[in-house]
Amino acid sequence: MIGIIDYGLGNIKAFENIFKRLHIPVRILRNQDDFNMIDKLILPGVGAFDHAMLTFNNSGMREITEKMVLEQKMPVIGICVGMQMLARKSDEGLLPGLGWLDGVVNKFDESKIKFDTHLPHMGWNDVEVNRNHPLFINFPENPKFYFLHSYYFECIDSSNIIGETYYGGKFTCAVARDSIFGVQFHPEKSHNYGVKLLENFSKL
Repeated sequence: MIGIIDYGLGNIKAFENIFKRLHIPVRILRNQDDFNMIDKLILPGVGAFDHAMLTFNNSGMREITEKMVLEQKMPVIGICVGMQMLARKSDEGLLPGLGWLDGVVNKFDESKIKFDTHLPHMGWNDVEVNRNHPLFINFPENPKFYFLHSYYFECIDSSNIIGETYYGGKFTCAVARDSIFGVQFHPEKSHNYGVKLLENFSKL
């Protein structure tokens, strides 16, 4: 069963609706007791990094989440700010991240962005994906996904990169290490490709 961690941030209902349409069992997690019988986790997030980390830390669910992810190796995917939370730290705030992946979160260099409106990076972009990775099985070469962010994940270990896109330069937008995954884009807003990615995640 897919567990969507509801710590107050993220498009919880949109994810739930997608899994229900796919006939995949799903549960919204709001306290430790809800984690029973869950075998995969989604960590969504929107807004500022520090606010997301503080809210998650205070939710009462970080400890059980880390036990399942780090000790039991349960598959988890961080989405948007949820992906950024996987890093060690962020330019956007002062709080440490979860540190589940070796990476840092940087602000885009606006001097390299040629559009009139530099930030946020908002809208649809082609993504160069590793089509051999289970998250992107049966994807075309450059699927389109929807983005909305001003900071990006700098992956220290290039072997963890499974997706990249371009905005003022190439940046990492999908990562994976063991059972930990992250995507900067919003699959719940990315129509068929987003639905397919979530379906692939459910099969890991």
